[in-house]
Amino acid sequence: MNLAENTQYDLVIIGAGPGGYVAAIRAAQLGMKVACVEKQYLGGTCLNVGCIPSKALLDSSQRYYELKGDIAKHGIAVGNLSLDLHKMIARKDDVVKSLTSGVGMLFRKNKVDHFPGTGAIKSASQVEVSAADGSKQTLSAKYILIATGSVPAGLPTISFDGKNILSSTEALALIEVPKKLLVVGAGYIGLEMSSVWSRLGAEVQVLEFLDRALPGMDKEFAGLLQRSLEKQGIKFHFGVIAESAKVENGKIKVAWKSKDGSQTGSEDADKVLVSIGRKPLTESLGLEKLNVMMDKRGFIQVNTKTFETSVRGIFAIGDVIGGLMLAHKAEEEGIAAVERMAGQAGHVNYKHCPAVVYTHPELATVGLDEETAKAQNLTIKIGKFPFAANGRAKAMGETEGSVKIIADAKTDEILGCQILGPHASDMIAEVTVAMEMGASSEDIARSFHAHPTLEEAIKEAAMAVDKHAIHI
Repeated sequence: MNLAENTQYDLVIIGAGPGGYVAAIRAAQLGMKVACVEKQYLGGTCLNVGCIPSKALLDSSQRYYELKGDIAKHGIAVGNLSLDLHKMIARKDDVVKSLTSGVGMLFRKNKVDHFPGTGAIKSASQVEVSAADGSKQTLSAKYILIATGSVPAGLPTISFDGKNILSSTEALALIEVPKKLLVVGAGYIGLEMSSVWSRLGAEVQVLEFLDRALPGMDKEFAGLLQRSLEKQGIKFHFGVIAESAKVENGKIKVAWKSKDGSQTGSEDADKVLVSIGRKPLTESLGLEKLNVMMDKRGFIQVNTKTFETSVRGIFAIGDVIGGLMLAHKAEEEGIAAVERMAGQAGHVNYKHCPAVVYTHPELATVGLDEETAKAQNLTIKIGKFPFAANGRAKAMGETEGSVKIIADAKTDEILGCQILGPHASDMIAEVTVAMEMGASSEDIARSFHAHPTLEEAIKEAAMAVDKHAIHI
């Protein structure tokens, strides 16, 4: 869009990912004149090469896996089952296309001006947009909001090449199932991508520097998920460092050593996925010249209430400011930031931000895990309930996993919850809302839960906090 004749705005946002486009729409609702600069695609990483396409492939691959596996238990006989990976990828692309076009429609509906191009901040009130054709124009604004997100972090000894050494972006677009996939990193991205390609027939091995999968999540439940994935055929090797990778005879040979250096070895693979985390995308913004404060890792430092940087009038949200790198966290920050600009009392309660690993079973968590609560010297009480004792889970044939609720031993306030099981990503919302409202475990225990539903496991776990669960 070329709006050179009308480039004065209340707010210019750089980045149209979940944080940026949601902030743009909310700011427009609040009466601001808004421009959003995006160099690549509306919806950012999440909609295009992250959350949405990965969940589309996770869903498709799980259906294939079930049909290939124990669907016969349901009395369903499948004939000659085959995989059309091209069609599966095409379906994923269609899902992405429909959602990204939806963002464009929302921009038009809310009169948000979209400027395709790269944004560079020239001053606290000016953003220069460089379009793909080389043209430039300057937008002026009262406020500037940085929402440029993050990119996959690589290893200094193993560089991405997009063909053999992959980031999550390329792993979502493979045109054939690799015979063997080596995954470096056992975080949520590594486990989700491992699940997709393992279900579709790849031999998958995961190398992890730490001694466990999913560092930062509840140790007990992360361990249960790891064992479940091992049963599905995924292999794990912990406490190792991937040192180098080179192509030999059509295979990729990855050399590794143990953390203490006492052991060395190598693994051959057809593809290598490096998923060790993500890093903030702040290059070319011009932040150093403006003296915008950043930490040693490149994350922008902000006032955690207003999201304003060290330079008055420039704000930042989402992955570029660190913390949980989650789309819904960026969305809440975007809304809070623009509400603060408009003089309202926007806020983000990070204590109640849920996180989900979309494997099968799913692992969802909110609030404190057991180890963190104990490390903070909190006096807690814990209630658990297994899906094996839940009627709906039995009817579905999805009895793996359980619910854990952590409550304050004195006040009974819910401090955290972990759910490993079917539809955990949906179920965690109940506890998130309960925690936001300051609920106790008794509040959930005494609330109606329709029967038969998976959510009854949450009610029973809440009852188990005070040792009066009914069905165990």
